[in-house]
Amino acid sequence: MSKIYLHIVEDLLKNIRHDSYNKRRVLAKKNIAVEKWVKIDEYFSDVIIKTAGEDEVIRYANQALKAQVENLMPSRLNKCAEIV
Repeated sequence: MSKIYLHIVEDLLKNIRHDSYNKRRVLAKKNIAVEKWVKIDEYFSDVIIKTAGEDEVIRYANQALKAQVENLMPSRLNKCAEIV
């Protein structure tokens, strides 16, 4: 069983890396880059975004990020399972 799940997880990580690369490329065309991800404390994280004009800091709640990832995982896993 572990061989099956290992393959699904590897495909999932490969797809996520590919999507991340594509999104960064699109942002780079617009002169936008994610400069740094800084964990403030156990509740919040800051993302420093570099733009053509100035740097911008966006604060995210870690719990909200976790919930968003949990919502995205089932659809991603279904896509990987269809490939297998």
